Amino acid sequence: MKHKLFIFIFAALFSFKSLDLFSQVKTPAPAGVKVGVYKNPLAVSLGDPYVLYDAPSKLYYMYGTGGGAKDGFATYSSPDLVNWKNEGQVYFGNKPATWGIGSFWAPEVYRVKDKYYMFYSAQWRDNPTKELENFRIGVAVADKPTGPFRDMQNKPIFDPGYPIIDANVYFDKSGKMYLYYSRCCYKHPVQSEVADWAKKTGLYNEIEESWVYGVALKPDFSGVIGEPVLLLRPPVKMNDAQAEWESRSVTAKEVNRRWTEGSYTFKHGDTYYMMYSANHFGGENYAVGYATAKHPLGPYKKAANNPVLEKNTAKGGDVTGTGHNSIAFSPDGKQMYCVYHGRTTKTGKERVVFIDKMEIKPDGKLVVQGPTTTPKPLPLSK
Repeated sequence: MKHKLFIFIFAALFSFKSLDLFSQVKTPAPAGVKVGVYKNPLAVSLGDPYVLYDAPSKLYYMYGTGGGAKDGFATYSSPDLVNWKNEGQVYFGNKPATWGIGSFWAPEVYRVKDKYYMFYSAQWRDNPTKELENFRIGVAVADKPTGPFRDMQNKPIFDPGYPIIDANVYFDKSGKMYLYYSRCCYKHPVQSEVADWAKKTGLYNEIEESWVYGVALKPDFSGVIGEPVLLLRPPVKMNDAQAEWESRSVTAKEVNRRWTEGSYTFKHGDTYYMMYSANHFGGENYAVGYATAKHPLGPYKKAANNPVLEKNTAKGGDVTGTGHNSIAFSPDGKQMYCVYHGRTTKTGKERVVFIDKMEIKPDGKLVVQGPTTTPKPLPLSK
């Protein structure tokens, strides 16, 4: 695919300077919320939220895990990132012509040359050894953000030999594309000081881990180029600055696993930022950190101010399980918003969507202004 095509793709995805969304669209505020403000959580119940801004329709589309879809994915549309309309199920899996048969997770959709490509995780039908976690990543295509999405091929993009989830794609200005994913914890016990401590204390005999990898994508999304590169993993040493927050699922006696998953990569200036989630997605300690690099495939260095998004119960709030985020940009490209899932006392175990402002400070530090549950100005308002 030619270099000019990728410049066009980037312009379509991230440059909306000619749009003034609020001057064209007016929507009612949620019940009990004053006009001009919104409150978290939003009225959308799903996990792993990913937001696409679709320039042709001048609407945002949200995809995620659950959302009322059975064996597949639904989408929601919004003119303002707050008021969302359920557009129904847009991808149907577990069919004779599909490779995935269950556990449809974490879809992300990208507009490329007037087509929409959905990258997602699912249980692979091909499972001769009957693995409990046989996840792989596939890609489906549609003519509209509302689908219907159909698999480009009746198999995953590639098979690294272990279960993988949480696809994220970065389109570099160089014309190259990179697929990021998380190797599952399943059957991946890792030696570390945390694992030694857990065994010594009689807590767990072993600690399994998930790691984030990156690999170049073929231009037609039919496969990958080269071998995956390990980019992020939990700390080996207990005195590592990241060890405390990335090990909370173990130290809190939730489960014998440490996660590094749900990555989202973007570029600011000459630096690549990779946001990621750690700890058990079903527990209260799920939290978000980030790492930076000078190349899409690293090496990445974790930030000193991690985690940048975590539960607020220690500060008197009632939000827990904050994680697996994406980023939404205002039409002029000046304001970033972190879109993520979490739980509250009222929602219980159900994952619901939050959106809070985020920014990159002049010194390069990434800051998320959340989680919040108090009224905030509507996104994109001027």
